[in-house]
Amino acid sequence: MSDVQRLLGDRDTYTREFADFVSASPSSYHAAAALAATLEAAGYTAHRETDAWDPVAAGSRGFVVRDGAIIAWHAGADVGPTSAVRILGTHTDSPGFVLKPRPDFTADGWAQAGVEIYGGPLINSWLDRDLGFAGRIVTADGREHLVRTGAVARIPQLAIHLDREANSGLTLDRQRHVQPVLGIAAEGVSVLTLLAEGAERAEGVAAGGLSAEDIVGADVRLFDTQPPGRIGARQEFLASPRLDNLSSTFAGLAALLGSEPAPGTIAMLAAFDHEELGSNSRSGASGPFLEEVLRRLQSGLGATADEAARGLSDSWCISADAGHSVHPNYPEKHDPRVRPLAGRGPMLKVNANQRYASDAHGAALWRRVCDAAGVETQEFVSNNIVPCGSTIGPLTATRIGIRTVDVGVPLLSMHSARELAHLDDLHGLARAATAFFAGA
Repeated sequence: MSDVQRLLGDRDTYTREFADFVSASPSSYHAAAALAATLEAAGYTAHRETDAWDPVAAGSRGFVVRDGAIIAWHAGADVGPTSAVRILGTHTDSPGFVLKPRPDFTADGWAQAGVEIYGGPLINSWLDRDLGFAGRIVTADGREHLVRTGAVARIPQLAIHLDREANSGLTLDRQRHVQPVLGIAAEGVSVLTLLAEGAERAEGVAAGGLSAEDIVGADVRLFDTQPPGRIGARQEFLASPRLDNLSSTFAGLAALLGSEPAPGTIAMLAAFDHEELGSNSRSGASGPFLEEVLRRLQSGLGATADEAARGLSDSWCISADAGHSVHPNYPEKHDPRVRPLAGRGPMLKVNANQRYASDAHGAALWRRVCDAAGVETQEFVSNNIVPCGSTIGPLTATRIGIRTVDVGVPLLSMHSARELAHLDDLHGLARAATAFFAGA
């Protein structure tokens, strides 16, 4: 990452660096690794969960990775047993397709790979795209390897000549119609061999160092190999995969590196995995990861149970996850009066049924943060007959008991293979997060 103050001060620089981060993060495991590498280069100490951690002191900075999730922190001046924590919560995963066990198969002379659907993607948006495989594999010796291939796969759509009604209503069978093509069966194509070769390229293993037979476990997904790109009449938009929710994750990273925590507080980025599945995993927001890290940091400050509870009662979490801009072709899907628009700032997300955790105090905090950063903001609320999704916000508030407010960048085409955001909103979220960590 270039000079972080220039990054936060210049929208075009921020956009370039964010696009590079998206390209480096085709899976949650890659995202966590990219965050870890940037943090370590900035002087943050890597912690292992199995090791004892040093006591927390003013100015101390660290991070810990759990699978595809990462939590990083920076202790401000005058931290003590009752110090509050300011958490920006995000997630590293995006909806799509995950490789099944025994993935190699052939059909009518084609070599294909077995995949299953992860989360709630717009399936049709994945058709006829140049796709790669990325994630992690584990070899028989227990070692974990990040893997990434080039464009090797495609989910081919049926030609209009063979389905004259496709434009009247496309129906895709989730088993039969979404298995990607890799090659011609007679050529002996194997996705496991491609993964072994991808690990060699990624990690510099000597030629022949890994083979398909060495792979005993895989957490691998498809990804769109087309890089992010600026579009629009004024080049004001970013068209990109995985804006939900790498847009928030990168904003949190830039803010953490570019701010000085308010005295007596700890600034923290908590980027979870598996949000698109409901967060029920050891690295998800419903799991124990954040609670365990907080407990260890409070222990490192010498906090008693009473002091730890007092610190959390004075803490805040901003749950940052992408949201919806009003769609000009489907205006009836949005609230008739609350009409968030791309380019008018990151949104405060509100829901009476606590699908979002925002309340009046959270709204006031978010307004202070945006005012301090000089960032325009707006609200999002669902149309009453179009229920909204949820985020890590209510989960964090429920599990930790910490005050939480939900915000996010407005998108078009959320959960598509390629989403759309305004550059001002992406940059504005990072600036607002910086003010949040600084104590606004």
